[in-house]
Amino acid sequence: MAKPSVDSLILTIRGHKVLLDADLAKLYGVQTRSLNQAVKRNEDRFPEDFRFQLTAAELVGLRLQIAASSSQGTDSKGDISNRSQIVIGSQKHRDPRVRPWVFTEHGAIMAATVLNSRDAVAMSVYIVRAFIRMREQLVVNAAILKRLAEIDKSLLQHDSALRDIYHKLLPLLQPPPDPPRRRIGFIPDDE
Repeated sequence: MAKPSVDSLILTIRGHKVLLDADLAKLYGVQTRSLNQAVKRNEDRFPEDFRFQLTAAELVGLRLQIAASSSQGTDSKGDISNRSQIVIGSQKHRDPRVRPWVFTEHGAIMAATVLNSRDAVAMSVYIVRAFIRMREQLVVNAAILKRLAEIDKSLLQHDSALRDIYHKLLPLLQPPPDPPRRRIGFIPDDE
C-alpha cells in the first residue's frame, strides 16, 4: 500500500496537532461513517484529549484556511488540491450540518485498535511516526529560536559597546584645530 503524505493532513486546532475524521478514515481505508461508528461504540476509549468535535466557528475557520491553501495552486503531483471538499462535504455523503471530529495522535492510535483492521494497525504506526517527526521539528525550531535570541542579545550588547567606543573616539578623529597665526612684525615682550 502506498504511504500517503500524513504531514500535510495534520492540522493545529485548539493547540493540538490533529487529523480530521475523514482524513483518518481515508488513511485507514474505511469510510468516515464506519470510523465514527466504531469510535462511538467505544466512546469510553476516547476521552476529550483523544478526540473532540469542531465547533461551528472552528469549522468555518478551517473551511477558509483549507480553501485558501487549496487556491494557492497544485500539490507535488501537479493535481489541484481541493481538501476543502473534505470539510464541507466529507466523502460526498456527510450532512454539512454535522461537524467533523478530529483525532489527536493518541486518538488516531486508539481508532486503529477499535477498527480491528490489519491496514489500520499498520497505518497507525505510520501516523504516529508523522506526529513524532512534527514534534521533533518543533523541538529543533525552538532550539534554533533560543540560539537566535542569544545571538541577538549578544549583538545588542556589542552594538552598545561599539557605540560608546565610537563616541569616545569621535573627538580624536576630528582634525586638529588650526594653530594660532603668528603676528607678523615687531611684538614687544610685555604684550
